[in-house]
Amino acid sequence: MIYSQAAPLDNTVENVLFKALVRVGAVSQDNSDDPVKVNLARAARTDKGVHAAGNVVSMKLITSIPGVPDWVARVNEELPPEIRVWSYVRVQNSFSAHTACDSRKYTYFFPSYLSLPPKPGSGQYNKLAAQEGVSQDVLQHGFWQEGDAFIASEAGDDVVAAQADLKRKRAWRTSPAHMERLRLVANKFLGTHNFHNFTVGRDFGDRSCHRHMKQIEIADPQVYGDTEWISVLFHGQSFMLHQRKMMSALVLCSRSGTPESVIGELYGPRNVLIPKMPSLGLLLEHPIFDAYNKHMEPINAKLQPGDAEYRPPIGFAEHGEAMESFKENFIYANMREVENRDGTFDMWIRNIDDYAGDDLLYLNPKGVVPQQAVVQKGKRREDPLYERPRRKLTQNSKTEPEEDESDEENTRKQKPSDLEG
Repeated sequence: MIYSQAAPLDNTVENVLFKALVRVGAVSQDNSDDPVKVNLARAARTDKGVHAAGNVVSMKLITSIPGVPDWVARVNEELPPEIRVWSYVRVQNSFSAHTACDSRKYTYFFPSYLSLPPKPGSGQYNKLAAQEGVSQDVLQHGFWQEGDAFIASEAGDDVVAAQADLKRKRAWRTSPAHMERLRLVANKFLGTHNFHNFTVGRDFGDRSCHRHMKQIEIADPQVYGDTEWISVLFHGQSFMLHQRKMMSALVLCSRSGTPESVIGELYGPRNVLIPKMPSLGLLLEHPIFDAYNKHMEPINAKLQPGDAEYRPPIGFAEHGEAMESFKENFIYANMREVENRDGTFDMWIRNIDDYAGDDLLYLNPKGVVPQQAVVQKGKRREDPLYERPRRKLTQNSKTEPEEDESDEENTRKQKPSDLEG
């Protein structure tokens, strides 16, 4: 199955799919009132606003429907174009897409201008400038030293200033040196670590916070329209809610000149606040079922594909070309349209740079977490970082603010393995 979060947000992709299956007769009327009756399970469940290109749903289905020669085509007739079913395969009765999934691949896309260091005069710039050993490339970056950089700011209009800066940011191109720096920091996520600081509502001692990252690849930047984009592929056994915090740590460390050693500090027992990158850039590529497929190989070797006991391998390779076309038309195009219209990523980074408190003091030239940046349970912080952007790029921006850390009681009630993104 493949889908995009361009689907209406007042309903989940899962619900839309289930209702379509009921309408075509793939789910009986007796079971139509509750997906639990057909043991519905999904390999990955993403957070609100996160895109998905490939996913696997397991459930009891009726595949021989009178008058329906092409089951997949008939189901797709009942779905909106941004939600597609590619195929179905029969699996063992005990199979669950959630528990049988070995690993998952995600890609995060972001404009390269997020790599620019904080704007001189901003809260984050002043915090960095007050520390010893900060690189002059951070404090006196050529982008901010150009003659027209402060013209709009001097006019006293924040919206005009932001628009002028953003136009220049989109024309800016990153350097090979900075790409190397990104990759150096990203390598610190490889292996097994305690990701308690990269999710919400979890303590250092919670064993569910231990996750294994198998592969991270940062592709060379590509220009689309006026903007240069960078993509980061994560392949992990599993991911936690708000894994976008990993991307935030990657980008913020790189742009501030913070040594990659700080990532190791963030795996430690002290709690710190890591903001989330916008959900707009995150894409679930597809889940992987290598262990299940390997388990079925000796069984299938004695059978023919047409035999009743034959269980085909689960994978997306045969749909690769169609999936790429789908991603381009319904996912990538949507990302670029929203960013071009609303400046979503710029709004996020300006909110970060506005912040002048202590929560981000782990961004420093020593690569250590100072005590001032430690978040202590039950203790009120004087100037906490709020993740709601306080300034819109334009008055007609359609980007909705995302929740703060303080607004996440509902997500904390979820099982940590039940939501990702």
